[in-house]
This record gives sequence, C-alpha cells and structure tokens, in this order.
Amino acid sequence: MIVNHWIKKFLWHVGLTWVFWQGYEALAQTLHYPTRPIRIVVPFSAGGSTDILARLLAQKLNQTWGVPVVVDNRAGANGLIASDLVAKANPDGYTLLMVAIGHAVNPSLLKHLPYNTATDFQALSLTAILPLLLAVHPQLNVRTTQELITLARSNTKALNYASGGIGSSQHLAAELINTMANVHMVHVPYKGGGPGLMDLLAGQVDLMASTILSISPHGRNGQLRVLGITSAKRNPLWPETPTLAESGLPGYNSIAWYGLVAPSGLQPFVLTALSREIIKATHTPSVKDTLIQQGAEPVGNNPAAFTLFLRKQTDQYARLIRQAGIKAE
Repeated sequence: MIVNHWIKKFLWHVGLTWVFWQGYEALAQTLHYPTRPIRIVVPFSAGGSTDILARLLAQKLNQTWGVPVVVDNRAGANGLIASDLVAKANPDGYTLLMVAIGHAVNPSLLKHLPYNTATDFQALSLTAILPLLLAVHPQLNVRTTQELITLARSNTKALNYASGGIGSSQHLAAELINTMANVHMVHVPYKGGGPGLMDLLAGQVDLMASTILSISPHGRNGQLRVLGITSAKRNPLWPETPTLAESGLPGYNSIAWYGLVAPSGLQPFVLTALSREIIKATHTPSVKDTLIQQGAEPVGNNPAAFTLFLRKQTDQYARLIRQAGIKAE
C-alpha cells in the first residue's frame, strides 16, 4: 500500500510538471510571437485588389518579423470557403483572413453560414477604404447624378447597370441609389467587375459604379463619363468630381474596403502585436503610396475601431438588402 501511495504521488508530480511545462511552452511561444510562418487567407483569386493589398502587407510584415508571411488564395462561394477555413483555424495568430465588403454582406445575403460572423472572428485592423466612381456610357445623355436620377424617374428609358456580382460593392452602391432616389435601375450582374466594365465600354449597359483604378483611364480619355464619387468626401485623384451626397442624395455613402481579421480567441499579447504591426505596415510610405495611387484611403485602425466599423457596415447592408429585396442566386 505504501509503495502504491508513493508511486501515485510520483506520477501526480510528473503529470503536474508536464502540464506546467506545456503551459510554459505555450506561454513562451506566445510571448515570442511570431516564431513560424503566418498565413493570410484571401477569399478571391490572385491579381485582384484584395490579393494585391494582402501581398503588400505580407511583404512588410515579413520584413518586420523575419518570418515568412504567405498569401493563400481560397476563392469561391462569395468568400465563404476562405472565411470558414479561418473561423475554424487555431486562434494562435498564424492564420489571418483578408476581408472585404462581403464579410459584412454575407450574414444578410446568405441564409445558412457555416460560421458566426459576429463571434467567430477577431477584428485586427481596417487597412483601407476605396470609393467608387459612378460612370455612364457617353451615349446616355446625362452629365450629372441628378440628371441620371431624373432620367430614371421619367420612365422614358429603362436604365441598366453592371456589377461584379450580387452583393458586390458595385451592386450595393447602385442599389443604394435606387433606394435613396426611389428609382428602379435594372441590375445586370457579371462574374467579376472586369466583364461588366467591358460591356459598359461597349454600350451594352448604361452605367456602373466601380473602383477609381478601373474607371479612371476610361473616364480620362472620354470613353466613359464620370458623374460622381460614392464616398462621403471627394477624392484627390478626382478633386472636381462631386460626391453623390452633394449631387442630390444627401447622406449617400457606399464604399469598398479591406481589413484583416483572425479567429476569435487570440491571446492579448498576440492580438496587440498583430494589430500594431498591421497598422505600421499600412502606414509605411510604399504601401500608402500604392493605395493612394489606386484611389484608396489608407486607414490602419485598432481592433476596437475596426469592430465598430464592421458592425455599422453589417447593419447598413442588412437594411439595404431588406429594403431592396436583394437575394442570392
């Protein structure tokens, strides 16, 4: 009996030591974060604006930390594949998700998500916001947003607009015009913004709200006529172009945006380190200049501010999707 007692006591101490050591190792790994490669999952194919920004930030974080920061493109299902992967990943700071407007739209647009957007992700930082330019084909005899609205109300012509797909920033920007102006312009969704823009240039559709980067060359050379900008303030690349809020739609504001989130449950030290370095990377001259040249506004805010932004965006688009009767196909 005495021998058994001492054996049990010895094994108990060994077990306690093992548990303590495992906890110490985990703590040490956390305090020395990062010690191995970090993966940024992008819910779109390589080459798009979300992917480009993710790679810019990955390069800067790699330079800061000296560990590989790799971009993993997991396109499909309007971002659900990538989001589900990250939502179920270990919350250790080594798997991140580059999010865009779909992150705030999907909870209202899609009935059954395999994750909870509000609770399964930890906001890290909003990296950039990107206004859209509202442009029409020159064959449409309008020169201002107000003239466009007047034409849409007149019923003399059924207007149609292109977008990169249901729930895209281009789609929602135009639907917000429909809702606020009480008009009905017909949505023509494409599999990406590029094909929609090509049909706009060919005169197959009447108008489109798309990024400054994609619209600007055609607006400068006269192939398209730019009517307004969708953000709350004017953009330095198009300083003479009024906002839609200035053009008969007070309070109008519809933007594209990009940010980084992680699985919920990050250790405070890891959350702080990630947020701090993402903010620094966003504000490095090379990243800022690249964003500004694309018409974007670098942001780089803290987790609390990004969380509030996400909540407001989710609520805004929930109202719009409900009012406009938007449904996923």
